[in-house]
Amino acid sequence: MDLYGRRLEQAALDRSLDGARQGSGATTMLWGEPGIGKTALLEYAAQSAAADFTVLRCRGTRLESGLAFAALHELLWPVTERIGTLPRPQAKALNGALGLSDDAADRFLIGVAVLTLVGELAKKRPVLIVADDAQWLDEPSAQCLAFVARRLRDQPVVMLLTGHDDPVEGPWEKLAAMEVGGLDVGNATLLARAAAPHADEAVIRRTVRAAAGNPLALRELPTAEVAGDLSAYPLGDDQFAVGPRLRRSFHARIERLSAPARTALLLAAADDRSDRDTLRQAGGVLGLGAAAWEEALHSGLLTTGSGGRIRFRHPLMGAVVYDVAPPVDRQAVHHALASVLSGEHADELRPWHLAAAVEATGGTDEEVARLLEESARRSWARGACVTAARALRRAARLSPAAGDAARRLSCGARAAWEAGQVDVARGMLERAEGLSSEAVVGEFSEGLRGLIEFAHGDLAVACRRLIQDMERVADAGQAFTLGSMALRAAWVAGHDELQREALERLVRRLPQGNFPNADLLPLLRQWWTQDLGGSADDRDQAVTPGAEVLNRLSGSSWLLKPPAPLALAWGIESALEETLRWEIDRLRTTDEMVALAHSLAQTAALGTAQGSWTSTAADALEGLRVAREIGDDDLASRCHNCLGYLAAARGDEQAVADHAARAFEASVPRSVRVLCAAAQWTLGMSALFAGRAEEALDYLVRLTEDGHHAAHPTFAVLAAPDTTEAALQAGQRATAEEQARLLQSWARRTDAAWAISATHLVQALLASGTDADKEFRLALDVPGARSRPFNYARTRLLYGEWLRRAGRRSDARTQLAEAAEAFRRLDAAPLLARARAEQELAGQHPRRDSAPARDTAAVLTPQESRVARLAAMGLTNREIGAQLLISPRTVAHHLANVFPKLGIVARADLARIDFGDGLRLIN
Repeated sequence: MDLYGRRLEQAALDRSLDGARQGSGATTMLWGEPGIGKTALLEYAAQSAAADFTVLRCRGTRLESGLAFAALHELLWPVTERIGTLPRPQAKALNGALGLSDDAADRFLIGVAVLTLVGELAKKRPVLIVADDAQWLDEPSAQCLAFVARRLRDQPVVMLLTGHDDPVEGPWEKLAAMEVGGLDVGNATLLARAAAPHADEAVIRRTVRAAAGNPLALRELPTAEVAGDLSAYPLGDDQFAVGPRLRRSFHARIERLSAPARTALLLAAADDRSDRDTLRQAGGVLGLGAAAWEEALHSGLLTTGSGGRIRFRHPLMGAVVYDVAPPVDRQAVHHALASVLSGEHADELRPWHLAAAVEATGGTDEEVARLLEESARRSWARGACVTAARALRRAARLSPAAGDAARRLSCGARAAWEAGQVDVARGMLERAEGLSSEAVVGEFSEGLRGLIEFAHGDLAVACRRLIQDMERVADAGQAFTLGSMALRAAWVAGHDELQREALERLVRRLPQGNFPNADLLPLLRQWWTQDLGGSADDRDQAVTPGAEVLNRLSGSSWLLKPPAPLALAWGIESALEETLRWEIDRLRTTDEMVALAHSLAQTAALGTAQGSWTSTAADALEGLRVAREIGDDDLASRCHNCLGYLAAARGDEQAVADHAARAFEASVPRSVRVLCAAAQWTLGMSALFAGRAEEALDYLVRLTEDGHHAAHPTFAVLAAPDTTEAALQAGQRATAEEQARLLQSWARRTDAAWAISATHLVQALLASGTDADKEFRLALDVPGARSRPFNYARTRLLYGEWLRRAGRRSDARTQLAEAAEAFRRLDAAPLLARARAEQELAGQHPRRDSAPARDTAAVLTPQESRVARLAAMGLTNREIGAQLLISPRTVAHHLANVFPKLGIVARADLARIDFGDGLRLIN
């Protein structure tokens, strides 16, 4: 295929296709003004790939931009029979998205399904995905294709897209981009002559100047001038914008046609699905005969594609046809199209045509608004929240009654919020509140104002809004959920007074009642009362929730489960971790990706205390990846803090600083104190383990400093042992005594094993002689203290150091050896070095003949570790890919790296690996 002046662009496309033939993938967005030649380049690539690629194509259209997954349906239609071979959750999600079943669908699981499907196709031959006019793709399809595009590097797949703008933001952000510019004068002249071989040189020169290198203009303008259409528009020496010039050219050509032919063109412009039979049936309703269609098809504006579709040669032509048509004509063609629609998408398209008919004359229509609302509900159920929001916004515009419009805008705002369109949701809420009261809008949007503030704004404002909506809504179950969120917002902000107010008002709002989770209200009250400090009798009156209670919450909203830091503070991490592991296993078989991300982040935080650091890192990295996908900065910060904790324990100070900086960047501007506190703690631990006590204390005392952005009571308690140790090393005994009182109060209130053990430890550090020895032993003997192996080893280290200084070298060696072995297995390098130095001072030769246990595990990345664990459980590559949201090909790539690293040769050997103890091989 010969293209004028496009050798560089063609060469770049050739390189991408050749790369796919060699097994590597690429994605490129071709962007530039309308008519600049992007579609021609796509055609060149498709022709070049036709012999040895599977080519999948779709095109964004103006009408279908509001139809959920319309572009994805067009793209995958040739291979829909392969959907049944996907893992069941993926197949259900994709079938639901494409309207092939009634299954609900999550947009991320749909993306995984398409990625898996493309990967399966690519096993046989490379795949080329072509998406023209990406700026008009429906939002769910665009999000899906963007998800796939970012994961093609290791697959023999090329994705090419076209759009009008540089993809510096939106779904195509950070993808490779190639600007398609205008042709130079020489190539422009050649193209103009080829388009109008009978035009004289004067016409060609004027055309080249006017077109400014735009190939579409170069084809259209000379023929238009020869026909006399441009005589009214002087062509001076200066170049000018192609858009308006082409618009006038197309309009002139339209005006030369008969009225019936113009109506036929308007039908094609109004329904850019452009099915020949549908258009002709609608034309029959309007009285069009064969002559009108014959004239329209010979106008040079239309072309007939595969499957009998009629399309404009360029979308700009259709836009001009539609824009210049009188409103009454637009109304007529939309009514005609709505009356003849049939097939699988008829119920989805008909309300949009009826709405366009009403809007053509600026009217309202409750029946059409109702149909759009029903369409929105169906789209929402399929996971197409963007489409649902758009339909509800349009339904509101058509609603005669202000109350109905406000309700639809409120519900639409909720759909936009769930799709991640925060600004759209805010705008719809503002419009709704202009039509109705805040109370009504709050009820129909389910407290959305407060939720938006919680995620993106001021937490104190979020808490107060949620409290207000909690007291306004009629449904008790909804009030309970909003009250729970208000409590959590106040806790995240570290605002004790607001937290207490939220709890009191929630209890007043729901003193008793019959609603979902009503029996959990006393438990919720107990949790937050404990965190607030409670009364002296709290411990006697409360029962610490165990696995049985937490298991009752496993199927409920994540809002009703205690946050991981609180669970750690109460000492119920084992019970919560058991519940979350069960929940994660369940969620991996569904499309509830947001809930999965929250569970992963929670589990990772719990794992830092429990010492299962390999799986903790894998959970945190997976949670971080999903958080980035859904645009949740708070969730990403939680994962960064978990990774920062591990880095501090292992002595990677640069990683600690990097993770803390990411958390502060997202959390300080919004005063999210709980995340700032976690980052501050990791910085303090890192300095303490590196032997810089004064620096560590400077970090850690901020956790209790009123007004500081990292002050938070929960983390102040969790970090109290570190703060005490740093204070004593820095000579700040008064600060250490203050921390001891804080820990002692918490231990009395909660009876948590870790808090009791830590209380004895800090008392030992403050004491001397036999009192110190007694307190150290009490700290080690607390039932349940061993469940936190890192903390337990630190207690042994501190005890061993004290014993050596007291001259009890034999006893010291016992404690130091146990501590060193624990640090070795965890690869806690700074404390391992400290323990070994103390062993030498105590006259003991530390074990230096064996490398840290993690040296074996360290060669595996967290993702490789997770893949290996699942493979050891007997899962296939496809099943592993379905769980980890990666392709089976990527799973195979990871396993190929795992085998030599672990010194095994077969998949069956993975069953002999002890994944809980440094990846040791069991004989």
